Amino acid sequence: MTRQLSWGLRGKGPADIQLPAVEIDRVTPDWAWGGSRGAGIRVCVIDSGIEGDHPLVGPITASYEVFNSTDGPQVRPTDHVDTCGHGTACAGLIRAFAPDCELYSVRVLGERFSGTGSFMLAGLRWAVEQGYDVINMSLSTTRTQFAHELHELADEAYFRRTAIVASAHNTPVVSFPWRFCSVLSVGSHQEQDPNLYLYNPSPPVEFFAQGQDVRVAWPGGGTTRTTGNSFATPRIAGLCALTLAKNTHS
Repeated sequence: MTRQLSWGLRGKGPADIQLPAVEIDRVTPDWAWGGSRGAGIRVCVIDSGIEGDHPLVGPITASYEVFNSTDGPQVRPTDHVDTCGHGTACAGLIRAFAPDCELYSVRVLGERFSGTGSFMLAGLRWAVEQGYDVINMSLSTTRTQFAHELHELADEAYFRRTAIVASAHNTPVVSFPWRFCSVLSVGSHQEQDPNLYLYNPSPPVEFFAQGQDVRVAWPGGGTTRTTGNSFATPRIAGLCALTLAKNTHS
């Protein structure tokens, strides 16, 4: 029987993916990140940019963009600008969880969510080289020609101790880089609790977080409501920042 692809927790609840109880009582949320605010952790959002001065985002340490040069896609500094709102939404969710982290932006998407696999690849390569602690990628590509190099970059990030947190595709198709073992893959659940995080014992999607009808930061200093795995992913990225801050900078 062919197993149907499913990158979301649609029609299921927490009880459907519970793990057997084991004696690891000390591994609790409080133990892992309790009291942490993400201080000292550098989080890079590879997306559409982040709007500067948004009240739900706070300070942005630096912004960069991928552009076409005579030598192919390159990265350069740019203003704190978001081309379509997606990056600002993700950044606001990260900030809500890790208020003291340092936020960086690498813009690889243009207006109306336009983008290419080569831009995403160039942005990720540059971010890995910078040694960020956490990289949030609420985007992916279905183009298999980029899979091998994305896989190599994901593995390199892992061995550099950079956590890549990537969203699963919103439709049941295979895309990258979230499918790789060296990447933390995230889908959305439909529960209303924003602090409910679920581990999936049947990957490829490893974690689920709230991503249905979510209030997010939006360009112009306001908010909007939206749905998708993209908005579950920064919640897990924020938790990674909290955990790293508590256990590597304390």
